[in-house]
Amino acid sequence: MHVGTGGQLLEHFDLIVIGSGPAGRRAAIQAAKLGKSVLVVENRLRLGGVSVHTGTIPSKTLRETVLNLSGWRERGFYGLSYRVKKDIEGKDLGARLRKTLDYEIEVLEHQFARNGVRTFGGVARFKDDHHIAVRDLTGDEHVFGFDFAVIAVGTAPYRPANIPFDDYTILDSDSLVSEPRVPRSLTVIGAGVIGIEYATIFSALDVPVTLIEPRESYLDFIDREIIEEFTHDLRKRGMTIRLGAKVERVEKDAQGWAISVLSDGRQIRSDMVLYAAGRMGATQDLGLEHCGVVPDERGRLKVDPATFQTSIRHIYAAGDVIGFPSLASTSMEQGRIAALHAFGASMPPAPEFFPYGIYAVPEISTVGLTEQQVRAQNIPYECGVARFQETSRGHIMGLQSGMMKMIVSLETRKLLGVHIVGEGATELIHIGQAVLNLGATLDYFVENTFNYPTLAEAYKIAALDAWNRMPRTKPIAPVMEEPEIAVSRRKARVSKTGA
Repeated sequence: MHVGTGGQLLEHFDLIVIGSGPAGRRAAIQAAKLGKSVLVVENRLRLGGVSVHTGTIPSKTLRETVLNLSGWRERGFYGLSYRVKKDIEGKDLGARLRKTLDYEIEVLEHQFARNGVRTFGGVARFKDDHHIAVRDLTGDEHVFGFDFAVIAVGTAPYRPANIPFDDYTILDSDSLVSEPRVPRSLTVIGAGVIGIEYATIFSALDVPVTLIEPRESYLDFIDREIIEEFTHDLRKRGMTIRLGAKVERVEKDAQGWAISVLSDGRQIRSDMVLYAAGRMGATQDLGLEHCGVVPDERGRLKVDPATFQTSIRHIYAAGDVIGFPSLASTSMEQGRIAALHAFGASMPPAPEFFPYGIYAVPEISTVGLTEQQVRAQNIPYECGVARFQETSRGHIMGLQSGMMKMIVSLETRKLLGVHIVGEGATELIHIGQAVLNLGATLDYFVENTFNYPTLAEAYKIAALDAWNRMPRTKPIAPVMEEPEIAVSRRKARVSKTGA
């Protein structure tokens, strides 16, 4: 890359990507594979974006570290007092975070190098709708031209004026992972995905946790029966959940404790407060007024959901900066589609359903329609439920909770949705995702063999549960064990074909 300063044009690229998170990296690599010149601008010292530095990777690494050191997965056998490490400190959590971060960055740098994607460190700002100025760490300004641009800057935690953040006692999710510590008690404000994940992670460390949410419900996009099961599990292990409670202010007392004052007059005293009620699109310093793209009041960008074009058709946006669903997996696909569309490459139709994963303790994962959505659409349906304790694998693992819910159409027998709470939910969901997107029926689960013993057997249990509840239009043999079902159905198919 040509190097120069003083605001002179250095080089022109087919595509400039602002941000190197999941959406940015996928857009850049896809464009490079199409033979285009690509520049990625990142304002951090190292590549990776929010996902690698403060979001997806750190939170999931922290979760895995906590589950390993606390012995959480083994307590079903060895009792609630079981620990792998007796006294878990912040340095124990930070060590694994740093190793994981270094590995992720190394992989990303290798991907960019292998595909010929150039990178430049600095803060990007639009000069007009075909040029950006990048201010590097020394303060020098560099100008680059582009045919197309992808804005993939992600989001930053929302910091309201009535919360006196000090990044130690009162902090947001970014400062929580930058220097992790184990508090004596924790108040989490906001029961969204981020708040739920961190509240349950620290609860797994036996930290007393109070979760506060101003609405009367939380995670409303998840099936309500799954949330009821999840809530019961949290309260059973001692977490306090305050729904319908708004935090008026947070202050510190003379001893340094944080006091959260609620609108109903209650006060919650804790060693640490995590404010996780919302995020803002990180677009404030992009100079969007110079290129014609207008953000909303939360800094997010509106795009065409099919192409991810902004109102300026050669400028795209993808990832968390465009809002829901704000998942790393969907952000990657958004970035890829944006690059394909920009350069006129063919785009396969997007699958109708994609999975959501919430890495709480326990995990929640879902794909397809919830029971509430099925009812709203007046679709005749039936549900089947399997509890992980019903599987041999669940007993072997010592699981005390966990369930799978399957929703099936009565008219077509097609799968409508799968919803899971429990160990391995985010891995198990992909079986349901495949069956759902292929338009298959309940019979897939009834007729096929699953490895034994596995948690995936829950699919067969839930399917048989739904099958037994479904009305019959003609006499039918009683439900048999799986091998006999498979044999009898194969014999029936053979007799019909005469083979």
